Amino acid sequence: MSSRAGTTESSAKAGTVLLTLASGQFLMALDSSVMNVSIATVAEDVGTTVTGIQGAITAYTLVMAMFMIPGGKVGALIGRRRAFMIGCCIYGAGSLTTALAPNLPVLLLGWAFLEGVGASLILPAIVALVAGNFAVERRPAAYGLVVAAGAIAIAVGPLVGGIATTYFSWRWVFAAEVLVVLAILVLARRVADAPPGERRGIDFVGAVLSALGLGIFVFGVLRSDEWGWFQPKPDAPAWIGVSLTTWLMLLGLALLWLFLRWEARVVERGGDPLVDPGMLQNRQLTGGLTMFFFQYLVQMGVFFLVPLYLSVALGLSALETGARLLPLSVSLLAAAVLIPRLLPDVSPRRVVRLGILALLAGAVVLMAALDLDAGAEVVTVPLLLIGLGMGALASQLGSVTVSAVPQEQSAEVGGVQNAVTNLGASIGTALAGSIMIAALTTSFLSTIAANPAVPDSVTNQASVQLMSGAPFLSDAQLETALDAAGTSPEVSRAALDANADARLDGLRAALAILAFAALIALFFTHRIPSAQPRSPEP
Repeated sequence: MSSRAGTTESSAKAGTVLLTLASGQFLMALDSSVMNVSIATVAEDVGTTVTGIQGAITAYTLVMAMFMIPGGKVGALIGRRRAFMIGCCIYGAGSLTTALAPNLPVLLLGWAFLEGVGASLILPAIVALVAGNFAVERRPAAYGLVVAAGAIAIAVGPLVGGIATTYFSWRWVFAAEVLVVLAILVLARRVADAPPGERRGIDFVGAVLSALGLGIFVFGVLRSDEWGWFQPKPDAPAWIGVSLTTWLMLLGLALLWLFLRWEARVVERGGDPLVDPGMLQNRQLTGGLTMFFFQYLVQMGVFFLVPLYLSVALGLSALETGARLLPLSVSLLAAAVLIPRLLPDVSPRRVVRLGILALLAGAVVLMAALDLDAGAEVVTVPLLLIGLGMGALASQLGSVTVSAVPQEQSAEVGGVQNAVTNLGASIGTALAGSIMIAALTTSFLSTIAANPAVPDSVTNQASVQLMSGAPFLSDAQLETALDAAGTSPEVSRAALDANADARLDGLRAALAILAFAALIALFFTHRIPSAQPRSPEP
């Protein structure tokens, strides 16, 4: 390997650097997946409702979305390693605050705000630090491992959360994060830092525009399940008959357009932009960002749907659900590690296309396998395929985006890249949830209406009560609700059968939209380069 500034020379040091950065990525992704299986317990502990905890999850996503691009610029100004370590300190303070939180406001301060701000400094810095510590030829493997660490955290989160909630306390997860942060700070001293850029300050107008644009857009997406995407749900806010979700998304896009126009003006005046709009004219960079968007859209949609099937439809515990997700982690890690190692000269475009096809195949196979008589084992092969696709994409996309621009712009690329993945993740989760509930509701009501055992009065009442969408309920939850309503055994049996069919119809519809998204992504793969980037000759 050629000698160059910022390149790790010893394999031992390279391992330490990878462990440090991958641990940071793992932590950033762990919280939400852990909290999703512990929502009811956390709500009871801090004296709030499930809605309050879901609001905290939303707020964490919003804070990250708003500060990701400015966070990348901070790293370019003060140094990537310093930004990484400051972010870890803020994140650790947030984890400690969350672990000790006596009520919802303190939980919001620690988890949603402090951890969100910390993540917005850490994630862009990770992208830049990989670029600064590894030669171009070694970056696919390094990025693959780092991105795989984040995806694995999402997959094993339910298992970790289930163990902690069942045998200890959800607070232990956040307390353990503080210890991990301390270990990362110790190891980070061995990470080589690229020199900071010229200290010309941050474009605060651009920072405000980007934060508002991304924040408002993501907030609208996250509220789509309650408000509706275009047609407003009953009692949901609307303007001139259109859901507020649509207006917020349009306002967010308008602010992002203004942000790019402002940045172009800053460049024309010889200033220092938050993001150089010229970067977005780079075909390779925009190709990589587009693939990141679709990868996270499909990935987070799958991570939303499969646990629902396992835990609600089949009634598995959090521990059993987490265990069933492990095949995805295994194939993801194997692909992310082995593709760059065994095929160092393989075409990135070919790997990305095969990765997208694996995601598509996994979604289609799972959609076909879902059946009333199916058990938890039906998810194994689809999750192996999806993990393989995610690992293949992880092994190439990070290197594709960073190698598209000079290394001094890697921190800005990191901010934009993580903003794009945040958008993809938010849209993927919201879209999968909306399609699933819409299909479930339609299937349930049509089945009930066609059943002669169900009186017309009950059918009409159900149609009115479920106008906003039927909840995704387990058989036990529905039985409890039916008993409380005093329904007859015949009606209860018909409702339970209809619910079982409707759940699968909802899941299939959501998986179909994710498969369609993967299919669309294939049309953009021509922007991915066909040859691996190489270091310049010394």
